[in-house]
Amino acid sequence: MILLGEFALWIALPVSVMGAVLAFLGGVKRRGDWVLSGEMSVYAVFFLLILTSAGIIVAFLTDRFDYWYVANYSNRELPTYFKVAGLWAGQRGSLVFWALLLSLFSVVATVSNRHKNREFMPYVVGVLLTITGFFLLVLLFADVNPFERMPFAPADGRGLNPQLQNYWMTIHPPTLYLGFTAFTVPFAFAISALLNGRLDTRWIIITRRWILLSWFFLANGIIFGMRWAYEELGWGGFWFWDPVENASLLPWLTATAFLHSIQIQENRGMLKIWNMGLVVTTFLLTIFATFLTRSGLIESVHTFAENTKIAFLFLGFMGSIAALCIMLIVWRKPLLKSESQIESYLSRESAFLFNNVLFLAAAFAVLFGTLFPLITEGITGQTITVGPPYFNRINLPLGLALLALMGIGPVISWRKASRRNLVKNFRMPIVVGLLVALWFYMMGARQVMPLVTFGISSFVLTIIMVEFVKGTKARSRIEGEGHFVAFLHLIGRNRRRWGGYIVHVGVVLVFTAFAGAAFDRELITTLEPGESVTIESPLGHEYNLTYQGLSSARGDNLAAKTTALIAVSEDGHPVGTMTAEKRLYLTWQAPVTEVGIRSKFLEDLYLILESVSDLNGAFLNDPKAQRATFEIQINILVGWIWYGGLVISLGGVITMWPSRGRQLNSDQKNSHRDPSGLTA
Repeated sequence: MILLGEFALWIALPVSVMGAVLAFLGGVKRRGDWVLSGEMSVYAVFFLLILTSAGIIVAFLTDRFDYWYVANYSNRELPTYFKVAGLWAGQRGSLVFWALLLSLFSVVATVSNRHKNREFMPYVVGVLLTITGFFLLVLLFADVNPFERMPFAPADGRGLNPQLQNYWMTIHPPTLYLGFTAFTVPFAFAISALLNGRLDTRWIIITRRWILLSWFFLANGIIFGMRWAYEELGWGGFWFWDPVENASLLPWLTATAFLHSIQIQENRGMLKIWNMGLVVTTFLLTIFATFLTRSGLIESVHTFAENTKIAFLFLGFMGSIAALCIMLIVWRKPLLKSESQIESYLSRESAFLFNNVLFLAAAFAVLFGTLFPLITEGITGQTITVGPPYFNRINLPLGLALLALMGIGPVISWRKASRRNLVKNFRMPIVVGLLVALWFYMMGARQVMPLVTFGISSFVLTIIMVEFVKGTKARSRIEGEGHFVAFLHLIGRNRRRWGGYIVHVGVVLVFTAFAGAAFDRELITTLEPGESVTIESPLGHEYNLTYQGLSSARGDNLAAKTTALIAVSEDGHPVGTMTAEKRLYLTWQAPVTEVGIRSKFLEDLYLILESVSDLNGAFLNDPKAQRATFEIQINILVGWIWYGGLVISLGGVITMWPSRGRQLNSDQKNSHRDPSGLTA
């Protein structure tokens, strides 16, 4: 099976190149048979990449340490599910996985459009196969072949980085890859629209769910990564502006801007060049994120810094794509003229445009801060790092402005808002926001940013709640339905609008959680068994933690595991126990910390085993090696990040869910007449 996978990888490259050429030529020469051959190549490449991926997984499961990739990312004691995740654990396998997911979405796009939208498909297929071919080229000719053999087979492998041996890391990278690769389909349709000159809103309508799907996976991938950082890295935070965290955030920012700006094009025929630029930029940022992680130019816990040869291939590919897209947009500029103009700054168009400007400003700030160390090293020879203070100072005000626009944009009038419209929609939310901020101030909160965040969050939630109440009452009155049934039918009748509102609720919860971090408490203490420490919560109650002692044992893939047991009481009432650990992995020299978390709705009690006076003695269960140092944190509202993520996911699913009774438009019906879509 492993050899079959290797042969399949070599065969996939010429098949993808041949298919891309046939698809492009079929579009130019109007040869439907060539286009259909290109589509057959999409299916063939997908099948070949399934064989390739299966070969890699089999190599991991059978401990084939004669393969360089397996020897460096696995060992005999590694749990089975981490061996399966070895497909995306390192640079080489993750590139195969990227190509596999891209070919999967290529198949879905091809199959779903086999009887419609045929005028777009030649160039769509050509673009998708070209991008797949690029990744196959990198795999085969950039010294990153996952089937590279070693001159000898070691008895055991180096094992997987312990910080990556976490449940969330088995789903966080695949979810991000799904988001990266899904956006390739809207990009392919955009390029097809530029090539065939069909630059109305048709390509946007066709790809709207693809855009939402990509955004959905990117958002969830980011949330999963935050959860992994919170549980695994052992510092109590969830976002450190790490270069690879930033790389995943960038396409999400521009994709979110794109989702809002296409509404202006659909409703007013404006921002056509802007939207074309956004779809190209978002696609390039998905490639940039892959490049940053896989090139080894910037190191982080996520990166696989093995060699920099592929950096030049990625840079050349991104540069070529950018140049080609700019030329196509300039060529089609006469067809991309706006059909109307912004009539007033007090309008929905202006709110969405400001929204876009802020999203792009945030993306530029993050991009600049991420690349600044490379820029300074290239110019001065010295690396100047950019830390969280820079990112927070710039992005917090931008984020709060975007949060406010999230409430303003959906309810302000198109074209020009009247005074009556402004008073009607915003008077009560503004009052509620001010009262909430005032209440927190009276409760003792004095930090400006949290107060502003709580006030704006209340403003946005009030607007959304009022919209839902008004819509539900109106439907209940017109249709004679009960309020709950009317509420469900209201969402079902316009899933895009109301699902978007639910997404906004989730975002508000996440912002509120960020603001809650300003009230976190922290305590570092050294204890002997039987000693206690008290920490007061900002919410008014008190925790007492009593250290019970250390115990050590072996575990799966572990040389030793030392566990500290803590008894916890709240305001004098026992509420249970917590554990925190130091682990020593079989193939890893340094001990790794595992934290203890006790979650409540408004706060988390977070326990870190900072150090043990005699760790080697503790590993041997020496009763004299029990003295330990702990860091105890109370993290306010951190759970609302995960609740907000669930609400965002719910809203995303509702928005993407097909509406009942949707009919094809006349253009789509006409395209049924010829499967190739290329009749004169």
